[in-house]
This record gives sequence, C-alpha cells and structure tokens, in this order.
Amino acid sequence: MVLVLGIAMEVTKADYTFGTPTNLGPTVNSENSDFCPCVSADGLSLYFASVDRPGGYGRADIWVASRLKTDADWGPPENLGPVVNSSVYDNTPVVSADELELYFYSFRPGGLGEADLWVTKRATKSDPWGKPENLGLPVNSADWEWYLSLSTDGLELYFTLGDPTTEPGAVFCVTRRETKYAPWEEPVSLGPVVNNWPYQVHPVISSDGLLLLFCDSWTSPESRDGFGSTDLWLSLRETKDGEWGPPMNLGESINTVGFDAYGTVSPDGSMLYFSSGRSGGYGGTDLWQAPIIPVFDLNGDGFVDAEDMFIIFDHWGENYSLCDIGPMPWGDGIVDIQDLIVLGEHLFEEIPPVESEEVNVDENDADSQIELEQGQILVVTLESNPTTGYRWEQVEIQESILQQMGEAEFKPSQTGEPPLVGAGGCEIFRFKAISAGQMTLKLVYRRSWEEGVEPVKTFSLQVVVR
Repeated sequence: MVLVLGIAMEVTKADYTFGTPTNLGPTVNSENSDFCPCVSADGLSLYFASVDRPGGYGRADIWVASRLKTDADWGPPENLGPVVNSSVYDNTPVVSADELELYFYSFRPGGLGEADLWVTKRATKSDPWGKPENLGLPVNSADWEWYLSLSTDGLELYFTLGDPTTEPGAVFCVTRRETKYAPWEEPVSLGPVVNNWPYQVHPVISSDGLLLLFCDSWTSPESRDGFGSTDLWLSLRETKDGEWGPPMNLGESINTVGFDAYGTVSPDGSMLYFSSGRSGGYGGTDLWQAPIIPVFDLNGDGFVDAEDMFIIFDHWGENYSLCDIGPMPWGDGIVDIQDLIVLGEHLFEEIPPVESEEVNVDENDADSQIELEQGQILVVTLESNPTTGYRWEQVEIQESILQQMGEAEFKPSQTGEPPLVGAGGCEIFRFKAISAGQMTLKLVYRRSWEEGVEPVKTFSLQVVVR
C-alpha cells in the first residue's frame, strides 16, 4: 500500500510557519509596481524600488518609507532624489546596518556592463546621500551584476551574476572584504547546491547569515516545480562557514499561482517582506508582509508547557531541528539556551492546532510505503500491554527526515467499562516530517532487559518525505 500525500517539490520545514500575508497598503504601494523591499536594522526604514511612480526621476527609482516604532504603520515614501536616482533604472536598494551605505544595481552610464553594482554613502543618517560610486573590478564586469544583499557586518555582498534569459543563465555569488574600508575581493560562487537552477535571482542573506532567500526569474523559459510563474525559495546552512542546503519552496501560504518574488526577512527574523501580483493589491506588483512564526508546541498537544521544555532538555547540545527554534525561527544548528529562552517567552500559551493532515497507520500497514509532506504528522498506533513487560521501542529512524514528538502514549482498550488491571491497549507514537528524503522507520516489541532475545513483533515502514 502507498499513501500518496506529498507534493513534488521540497518545501520549508515545519519548525516555523508563515502567517497570512497582508498588503502594506496604499500609502506605500502605488498604482504601478513596487518591489525589492529592504528593512533597516532598527526596523524603522523601508527602502524599495518603484516603477514610474509619480515624483520619480527614471524608469525605476529608489524610495524610502519610515515609521516611528516597529508596530506602527509606514509613512508616505520619499524619493531618494536625483543624486541617487538616474534617468534610467535603479533597483534593489540594500542599506547597511548603520544606514550610512546604500548599495543597488543600475543601468546608468559609467558602468562596466549592462547592469552594475553601485554604492552611495553619507556621513550621518541626517545627511543627504552622496554621489553613487561604481564598485568596479573585480565585482563588476562586462556581464550582469544585479539583485543583491549585504550581510549585517557589511563584509559580504551577495548578488546575481549573469542574465537568466541567456545561456548559461545566472548564478549567485558573494564578494567579501576584510573591513568596511577594504576593497571588495574577487566574487565566488555559492556552489552547485544553491545554484541548481539557472533561472533564479535576488539572493538575500538573513541578519544571522544562516538563511538565503531568493526567487525564480520571471523570464524562465521552462517550468520549475513550484506553485506559480515566480516563487520564493530559501536555503539554510548550519554555520556561517557551512555549505548551503538544498533550496526549499516557501509553500502555498506565500507562493500563489502568479508572481511572488523579491523577498527579504526583517533583521529580527519575525517578518517576511516580498513583492506579489496577487489579488487584493493596488498596482501591478505590491509590497506584502507575512509573520514568521516558530513552532513552540513541540509535542503538538496544544499547549506550551513543561513537556515541551523536557523535549528541549532531551536534545540539549544536538542539531535537532524540531527543538531548534532560536534565536531566529529557523534556529542556529544546535539546541541550547537560545531555544529555551524563546520557548520561555511563550510558556503556558495555548497554541491553535496547525492545519496539517495527520497520517495514521497501524500494524495492518506494516512493511508498506507512505509519502508525506514536510510538516505532516505521522501517527503510529500499535497494540501493546506494558503490564507484561513488553513495550514498543524505536530502533531505526533518520532524525534529519523524521523526528519523534515526545514519548509514546499508552491508551487502554476501549471496552465501555473501566479498564481492568493488566488489560492491554495500544501505544501511540507521533513523528513529524522534518525534511525531504527517504528512510526506514522500524519499531520492535520486546522486554528491554532481555538482551539477545528476538523481539516478539516488528513493525517497519518505508517513509518518503517530499
């Protein structure tokens, strides 16, 4: 028997979820197209590009909206003016953490290729932006350098190299510098795992350096597994020096059947900002936001309590993604005090159940194969009688793909009468599908103290997570 419940692509892990996207409203969005948002480190400035917006100087200009506090609405956008904006196309503003450097790409004259990377600087936040400078060699070339982002320390600049409309397509690169005053070094590729599709653009690095957000190119001549014409994707790594993992689709709560692109994550990791042509907007493409919500209820019982804390303690010091919920929602590669702090901030909260279909199997499904989506819960129910000393024990699992949620639960048989002493029942195991892959789940029924004795029963499943 095969239970087909998955989708063809790899989607984001269920250690965090995305809330419902909301439009930033008509104050920020125009009747034309607004895209490529970038939020300042203090969360009070929103830089973005806008096409043919009234008050502009070129085909696409850079604008900034401000607010007094992070929970306030954005104010009316202001154009950065003719010193920064040209008569052609200026796009993808990226501001440094101190807001004294602003990087972008432009088709203006004075570059080395079709599109080049430029920077404008200012002495203080109250000063006007200076005349933009071309980054020059070795960053810019006769090729296309565009769609970029800057690391929090200002020492890494990620960008798209190449035109996705021509062979061999585009790749993601990073250039580094020793200090903020040192020259940029020769760019290097982010590697074949993240550069596995030639029609993708806009690599955006998170503030902790562990998440890379990007999107399909709108010019792709062929279809990539996804939900629409242009989707948002991400890749994760365990450390800043680690290798990027396989791209994962942000899922249908963010991606529609149409255009969803140019995403960025707020510096504190709590909000996703992106451009979308979905219904409910005010122009061609609008700026939208969606909260990023960690999964605090680790055992899925509807409450954040001591049982969830014990699950963290059980995996202390491990790379166990179910418990790795801090300091950012996607974790930092190890279960430690950061995760306990995040969980403590939500202790005793009641968590509404996530609408994710449970997949239930029992002994009749032994030796079969099931297929799951990432985030789904696999519930395994097996007949048991602990009073005999026999218990089901998990002996084979690949925790990078499937992780057990808490301890097994015993339920006595439902007879309509109070259960008799020594009566049997069933043990219920719950597992969460964490990442894509194929593995064997095996449990055995035996007495734990009987070494070298064959188990009375064995339950095995082939599990495929899409």
